[in-house]
Amino acid sequence: MTGRAHVIVLGNEKGGAGKSTTAMHLFVALARAGHRVGALDLDLRQQSFFRYLQNREALGRRVGKPLLMPERLEVGASRAALREDAADEERAALAAAIGRLSETCRFIVVDTPGAVTTLSEAAHAAADTLVTPINDSLVDFDLLGRVDPVSGRVTGPSIYAEMVWSARQRRAAAGRPPMDWVVLRNRISMLESRNKRKVGKVMEELSQRIGFRIAPGFSERVIFRELFLNGLTLLDLKQGGAISITMSHIAARQEVRDMVKALELPDVAALV
Repeated sequence: MTGRAHVIVLGNEKGGAGKSTTAMHLFVALARAGHRVGALDLDLRQQSFFRYLQNREALGRRVGKPLLMPERLEVGASRAALREDAADEERAALAAAIGRLSETCRFIVVDTPGAVTTLSEAAHAAADTLVTPINDSLVDFDLLGRVDPVSGRVTGPSIYAEMVWSARQRRAAAGRPPMDWVVLRNRISMLESRNKRKVGKVMEELSQRIGFRIAPGFSERVIFRELFLNGLTLLDLKQGGAISITMSHIAARQEVRDMVKALELPDVAALV
C-alpha cells in the first residue's frame, strides 16, 4: 500500500465517555467493510482498547475461529531523563508507528488517554479525523466550552478545544490537509428534556465558533459492558454465541452504522 493511512483519533480529556468502545466499533466496522486497519492505544496506563482486543483474541481461541483483528503496534513512554528529550522521542515513536502501519493499512484507529500527554497531543496533530465522544450533559460539555450559568450562552472554548486548535495549527504549518473534528453525543436520553435541548443548543453554537461537526453517538446500554468481556461489538454479535440478540441490540447496531456513516470516512461506502 502506498501513501499514508487515514488516521482516526479518539480524543477526550475526560474518562468514561466511550472512547475505547467507539474505537473498537470503528475498527470492526472498517474491517467488515473490507479495509485493513491498524490500531494504537496511547493510554499507556489503562490500555482499554488493547485489552478489548485481547478479550477478542481470547474468544476466538475459545470458539476455534479467529475473529477480525487489526494490526497492532505498541508505542511506549520514553525513559529519557530530560522532559524535552522524552517528548521528542515519543513524538518520533508515534510518527514511526503511523508510518509503519501505513505500509499495510488503509485506516489507523488511535485511542488516547483521558489526560493531556505528549503522545495524546501528537496524536491529535496527526488526526485526519478527530472523534470526540461526550456524554450528553452540561457537565461533560464543559470539555468543549464554557457556558454562562445565567444566560446559558457559550462564553468561550475550553482548554481541550484550545488544544485541538493548536493541533490544527501544527497540521497547517506542516502542509497537511485540515482535520475533520466530529463530536459524538453519547448517552442521549430517549425522552425529550430541558437538559437535552439545552445541550443541543449550546453545542450547535460552539460548533459554529470553533469548527466541529456533531454526530449521533451511542445510547446508554448495558450491552456495551457485556461486549467488552468477550471482545465483541454490536456488528459481530453472532460470533461465538456469547450473547443472545434482542431488538434493543438491533437498534444499538443501527446506531453504530449511523455513527460511522456520519463520520464520512473515505472509501467507506457501506457497512455490513
